[in-house]
Amino acid sequence: MKLAVIFPGIGYHCDKPLLYYSSKAAKQLGYEILRLSYSNMPEGVKGSPEKMRLAFEIALAQTEEQLKSVNFAEYEELLFISKSIGTAVASAYEQKHGVEPQNIFYTPVEETFGFGIHKGIVFCGTADPWAKSSMTAEKCREQGIELFVTENADHSLETGNAAADIETLQQVISKSIEYINQKQ
Repeated sequence: MKLAVIFPGIGYHCDKPLLYYSSKAAKQLGYEILRLSYSNMPEGVKGSPEKMRLAFEIALAQTEEQLKSVNFAEYEELLFISKSIGTAVASAYEQKHGVEPQNIFYTPVEETFGFGIHKGIVFCGTADPWAKSSMTAEKCREQGIELFVTENADHSLETGNAAADIETLQQVISKSIEYINQKQ
């Protein structure tokens, strides 16, 4: 049995393109899909370290609650697919519970790297106001994590050009599928 847990961002829910299509791909590859959701998040998180910390703590507590009945030992393969603050939550959960998933990190926030990433692939954009691509590149180098950077892409890996954004989405999902297939 295989399980993929989907960790959303604050405003980037599981029905948004990156998480929707990566979930669909994982399902096609035989994974059971478990989508997490967060509620009652603080507003105005961007630029406020205190609110970011609070949002992280709320999301982690809600993740703990949603995953408390999951017996990870039942699964031969475990995959965490995460976005934004969900990347920090996935990393913290992994460290706290000693699970060893493969990870797909979409636009990780800086706090994600503080937990130490051991297995994974990272996607980011050079115009992401939430996380500088240079910091992400440095942390990925330090931790030996594969990185794919999209030029001029924001925190949703979008540039504002619909055709280019669809092409980027296709490339990101294809790379995600390649990563999953390599680990099977």
